[in-house]
Amino acid sequence: MRIGIIGAGALGGTFAALLERAGHDVEVTARGAGLAAIREGGIRLSGGYGEAHVHPAAGERLGTRPDLVLVCTKAQDAAAALVANGAMIDGVPIVVVQNGLDGVATAERVLPRSSCLGMLSIIAANYTEPGSVRVTTTAASYLGRPTPRGGADPDEEVRRIAALLSEAAPVVAIANFRGAQWTKLVVNMLNAVPAIVGRSVQDVVDDRRLRRIVAASMRETVRVGVARGIRFGSLQGLGDRRLRGFARLPLGLGQVLPWSMRLRMGDVPNLGSTQQSVRRGQPTEVDFLNGAVVREADAAGLDAPVNRALVELVHEVERTGAHLPAERVLAAVEGLEGRLGRRE
Repeated sequence: MRIGIIGAGALGGTFAALLERAGHDVEVTARGAGLAAIREGGIRLSGGYGEAHVHPAAGERLGTRPDLVLVCTKAQDAAAALVANGAMIDGVPIVVVQNGLDGVATAERVLPRSSCLGMLSIIAANYTEPGSVRVTTTAASYLGRPTPRGGADPDEEVRRIAALLSEAAPVVAIANFRGAQWTKLVVNMLNAVPAIVGRSVQDVVDDRRLRRIVAASMRETVRVGVARGIRFGSLQGLGDRRLRGFARLPLGLGQVLPWSMRLRMGDVPNLGSTQQSVRRGQPTEVDFLNGAVVREADAAGLDAPVNRALVELVHEVERTGAHLPAERVLAAVEGLEGRLGRRE
């Protein structure tokens, strides 16, 4: 198939390399140094999925109408990227591979003739050098629709595209995609604190003081989801029953959740996508991760003080370009854990 990938960063570059290695005709979009590196030397993939060196067609926009599109930009860049490629891809099936809660709705708004699906990827990959991606953790990805067609099971198109993408890396067709988005949002709470302090995810979770903050942001996310009527989807051993039980635990016991996620990562340092953006001097997705929790809490008439504080700290790091000491994070969040409640 002709597959277009909009955004050839960590995940986009990973899927581009794996899909081309599987025999598909891949074209990617990129900008700046990333585009120059791909045009000159292709995409080099290393790590969990083995070595691959591919040379896809590359440009700021797609030059050929594809059979399938993967949107792998950062959440804040998705609308502009879709508009820029709209004339070429409207009517083509779209798979939005993105963090946060709004990616598929954005694609549906910009591309009204396209069938738009969402994919949640748990793959961890470092993209700190243009044109080079290192996969630090392999994992299945999860494909579905925020609003299922027909019954509770994934429809035929979801199953077909999942099977196609599985030729490159495992993709599971799921129902309750909206609930799975919220479960992934809980997982993404691993991002903010490492970006603030400039340490790997593993190093942060190994620090019991910082692990408590990560657990607090996760617990707050689950409690907001419950208030919003979410039934959490099953993802990487997490599901509705386990997350609701976690939300009732005191933080001392709740720290087992980020710890269990850390064990899945192994020992190759995982920087997290938010920190990678900081290191490249680019805007982060924090407003679509921790910021999404704050907005959803507000919609429920609640406050989410831990995630609100973390959003502010990440933005400070973005503005200054300097990471903050752990003590600064602890001081900003201390006393906020467990204060989720009705706004005055």
